[in-house]
Amino acid sequence: MADSKLVVFVHGWSVRHTNTYGRLPDRLKVEAAAAGIDIDVENVYLSKYISFRDEVRVEDIARGMEAAFSNEPAIQTALTDGRRMVVITHSTGGPVAREWLFRFYVKQKRSCPMSHLIMLAPANFGSALAQLGKSKVSRLKSWAEGVEPGQGVLDWLELGSDESWQLNESWIRQTPQWSAQGDVHQFVLTGQQIDRSLYDHVNSYTGETGSDGVVRVAAANLNATYVKCVQEIDQDEADKGNWRATKFRQAIRRVAPKTALAVLPGQSHSGATKGILRSVKMTGDHPTVSAILKCLTVDDADDYAKVVKDFATLTKKTQEDEHTEIEDRFFFSDRVFTHPATTQMIVRITDEAGHSLDDFDFLLTSWDRDAAKAAYRVPNPNLLPSGFLIDRQRNQIRRNTLTFYLNHELIASTANLGVAVLPRPEPAPNAKRADDFFVHYLRGLIGSDAKTIAAYLQPNSTLMLDIVMLRMVRQGVFSLTRDTNARDFTNTDPGAPVS
Repeated sequence: MADSKLVVFVHGWSVRHTNTYGRLPDRLKVEAAAAGIDIDVENVYLSKYISFRDEVRVEDIARGMEAAFSNEPAIQTALTDGRRMVVITHSTGGPVAREWLFRFYVKQKRSCPMSHLIMLAPANFGSALAQLGKSKVSRLKSWAEGVEPGQGVLDWLELGSDESWQLNESWIRQTPQWSAQGDVHQFVLTGQQIDRSLYDHVNSYTGETGSDGVVRVAAANLNATYVKCVQEIDQDEADKGNWRATKFRQAIRRVAPKTALAVLPGQSHSGATKGILRSVKMTGDHPTVSAILKCLTVDDADDYAKVVKDFATLTKKTQEDEHTEIEDRFFFSDRVFTHPATTQMIVRITDEAGHSLDDFDFLLTSWDRDAAKAAYRVPNPNLLPSGFLIDRQRNQIRRNTLTFYLNHELIASTANLGVAVLPRPEPAPNAKRADDFFVHYLRGLIGSDAKTIAAYLQPNSTLMLDIVMLRMVRQGVFSLTRDTNARDFTNTDPGAPVS
């Protein structure tokens, strides 16, 4: 028992009762003992954190989590004796635990008392449903049940939020170095099945392909990519007098540390029938139980590498087996659903001064360099395959952030994939001078290299694309004169760009 690990369960958003954990804690006690896995079955802790109050944010819950551990004598005694914790989370509990790890151990360069972080259906990059959770209908439902909808937590969970961006960028770029604070083996276990009995016909996100009805596989997966592209003037073109010619330079490209991901067969986000957590019973085989036990066998880097490989094999098989779903509707004709591999791209656009760009068009484009028709050799959104875009969502707080949800199988089939950023204000396309603007932007295209975007998009994964636009300031913003006669300078010419 001296070396056994404590186990702590952390629930998701808007939970108000510890029955949310179902039979999993009890089942884990039995199975771990039978498998000879050394956990402290006498001290399995069920967290009770508040997520449904509007004033509570994820960072507040992380602070409460640290305080709760510090105030629990048995946990402190165990940690003093050199024992560590296994933390098992569900849904929003994943981001909560990661925020706790980042805030109190990574940033403070302290050794973490957690050895394993096992996340069930974690909303690591948020959930498309969070935006709808703020709607009037949701508020009416919450008020009827006597609780608030949890605005502060929903702000974090909304796709592309500042808080999730900061946490995930730090994880991908490893700034600061996460692994330097003691080895914490992280695992993502999720599903991609939809429990049709829980499907909301008013809200299509509850039946979205590539998700478990709440969280997309791509949004759960920590194997993500961060890319920063900086707009620059094409000097060769500028020397010819084409001041509008720009290009993008890839300033940063980082791929996250390899993290174990398992897409478990037949699992949805919630519910007693298919829910990755609630469907666990005391008897019978269950993929969640089997996967957690495999995670608990990991003690070192070699063990972890093996589980990463095994989970990748399981994920491939699950997605092949579940690619086509047939819903038997008894007296009505069957419905057929296809579940292609998907990918998610979160785009944030700022200018070189750090200001958010809120007024712009962002287009994905394609082209064929060898096409007979000249029009097909020019990047054009209309040349992308039909059905490639599953969803597009703009963050309600940060208007400069967009999330695109894509059919990866179709995107991967395109010969070339590019991006067009059309900012405002911007001079007219054929204008030689920016007569109407003292400060403006220039449109930018990523498309000269076929690999620039396509190579960044991986199946079941998220791309964080950070685009920095030039901020064109004109000399007319500030000028000097020797003319002491009173003159109206309201109609000052904007002049040339400031270098």
